[in-house]
Amino acid sequence: MSSHRDVDHALAYPEPPPSPLWHRTGPKARPITPGQQQHNCELLLNAQCTPRPRSPRTTTTRTEAR
Repeated sequence: MSSHRDVDHALAYPEPPPSPLWHRTGPKARPITPGQQQHNCELLLNAQCTPRPRSPRTTTTRTEAR
């Protein structure tokens, strides 16, 4: 037997219909060539390995600043 507390209120209303903007209209996208796939893979691997630039640090360490 479920009590009133057990009801999930998030499911009380149906999901809204999908936006028409989500559906692509027009011609299908062209598939990329194996050369383009390889190039994209290399760029992705390079982006994952490259460290992100950090904000410049001051020359004093935390212990010296105290």
